[in-house]
Amino acid sequence: MNTIAQRLAQIQARIRQAEQRYRREPGSVKLLAVSKTRPLADLQTLQALGQRCFAENYLQDALPKIAELGEQVEWHFIGPLQSNKTRPVAEHFHWLHSLERLKIARRLNQQRPADLPPLNVCIQVNISADPNKSGLAPEAIEPLAHEIAALPQLRLRGLMALPQRETLFERQRRPFRKLHELYQGLCQSGFKLDTLSMGMTNDLEAAIAEGSTLVRIGAGLFGPRK
Repeated sequence: MNTIAQRLAQIQARIRQAEQRYRREPGSVKLLAVSKTRPLADLQTLQALGQRCFAENYLQDALPKIAELGEQVEWHFIGPLQSNKTRPVAEHFHWLHSLERLKIARRLNQQRPADLPPLNVCIQVNISADPNKSGLAPEAIEPLAHEIAALPQLRLRGLMALPQRETLFERQRRPFRKLHELYQGLCQSGFKLDTLSMGMTNDLEAAIAEGSTLVRIGAGLFGPRK
């Protein structure tokens, strides 16, 4: 059975190899450890190995971990966010990847403590037009981006997507390519973006091939869920 240390080394090697294969700048792809539902001890193990960025989906699980690990970790919220739960994200997280509504953006802006830097946000895109997935339709992205740009306590960093699961490499690449094109369109419209949050354990190579700057890895680091 692989240990967390072994899995971390394997994922890091896959990222480095994909960067090299697809002519990406070395170190240009960030590893985000998706630690939702995982015990605190597993996060501490990864932290001791040098991992600093962790992602959570559920506030009730995340807040005790944040209290324990604190400022040594960069915390990302990647799950759906209801309006009655925006305050803990505004107060305790560094990033939100799943922004898709102006109402949520305004609440986060109002609730972000003045002594903290702006909350980094990505707009979630329903890149596969899947009715069962969250995210905006492509044509709705730029209007929301302009609204976010007017909120001083938020900083729009880029786009995030969770495409339909595919096993064939070329089919994995297609939605990531579409997301990258949307990202480039926003940049050409004057938005200063630097983040494409796309790619998971099973498709990180396809995501890196299409420009991902951040891959979200859960099972590949922590092992299968119990």
